[in-house]
Amino acid sequence: MKYELTLNGRTYEVEVEVAKPMMMTEFHSYAPAPMVAAAPAVEAAPSVAPAAPSVAGEGESVVSPMPGNILKVNVVSGQAVREGDVLVILEAMKMENEIMAPKSGTVTQVLVEKGAVVKTGAPLAFIK
Repeated sequence: MKYELTLNGRTYEVEVEVAKPMMMTEFHSYAPAPMVAAAPAVEAAPSVAPAAPSVAGEGESVVSPMPGNILKVNVVSGQAVREGDVLVILEAMKMENEIMAPKSGTVTQVLVEKGAVVKTGAPLAFIK
C-alpha cells in the first residue's frame, strides 16, 4: 500500500508492506541476535590513587554545568552580584554559555581564570 504523508510542508510517499501477523515470542526469535562486544583489557589500578582536590569556600558554590573552556570571568572577589548576573562565560562544543549567579550576594572567591579548562561540576566561584 502506498500513502502520501505531509510533514512540515513537505510531502512524502510511503510504501507499507503487509506482512503476516506474529506473536511476540515469534518476533523475538525473528529479530537478529545482538552482537556481543569483546571485554576490554583490564589494567592494574595504581596502588595509591591521587586525592581529588577539595575546594572549600565561604557561601554557595557556583559549579560548571558541563565541561569546557573559560572564555571570560566577569566578577572578582568582593564584588556584589544580583541573581541572574553573568559570572563566567564557558565555551562548550563551540557554544558560549553564560553561567549566572543563582542568588544575590557577594562573590567571596573566584576559582577560575580566562583560559582554564573545567569539568562538569567543577566549582567556579562562591557567593555569600
